[in-house]
Amino acid sequence: MRKPIPLRLDYDAARLRRIARESEDADQVRRLLALAVIYDGGSRTQAAEVGGVTLQVVRDWVLRFNAEGAEGLIDRKAPGQPSRLKDEHRIALAAMVENGPIPAVHGVVRWRVIDLCQWVWDEFAIIISQQTLSRELRAMGYRKLSARPRHHAQAPGAIEAFKKVFRTAGKHRAQARRRSQQFRNLVRRRRPGSVRRTRSPGAGPSAVAARRHPRISELLPPTFSAPSVPKRERRWV
Repeated sequence: MRKPIPLRLDYDAARLRRIARESEDADQVRRLLALAVIYDGGSRTQAAEVGGVTLQVVRDWVLRFNAEGAEGLIDRKAPGQPSRLKDEHRIALAAMVENGPIPAVHGVVRWRVIDLCQWVWDEFAIIISQQTLSRELRAMGYRKLSARPRHHAQAPGAIEAFKKVFRTAGKHRAQARRRSQQFRNLVRRRRPGSVRRTRSPGAGPSAVAARRHPRISELLPPTFSAPSVPKRERRWV
């Protein structure tokens, strides 16, 4: 039977529990409490029950704790895949970006990320994606520049002519709005005020009678029709 690995002697159960109370990492707290059981004389099986893991995981915790202390029980971010570009590759890449492409050699007049990926493969036989190379260039201090799109059949001076027409049309619309507002103000000033329909108690005999709006029948010209013919009386036979 394999002998369990002993814990380091510069810690004890009380200290681990105190560190667990001050920690904000739930996983670290669970591991510290499990190791505190071992400091109290408990078995590795009891420690595994407290931590909710297997005996192999408790052994890994013990190894990490003995090597780095309580900080070793905190999960760290995985380092990920190392970069494919080395320092000499970055130096050559920066020189190519600064000097620009040679149209007769590279077939382009300005560098794109996909063109630089092809150049890295041609020079160093390194396969690198556009996203990875874009991050590398950004880390080196370069930024991607996007040219303003332009139609291939665009006539020279068309944009300036359009801007000129747009400015002229805008001035005409503003003038029309001002004239319309002036006309509305003039009509509002010339509109007669409201007239009271009933005579006030203090009005004298010479007070002007209240206006009333004429009826539609009064505004229409009179109409004449032929005299009506009485209906023939019915006769009963």
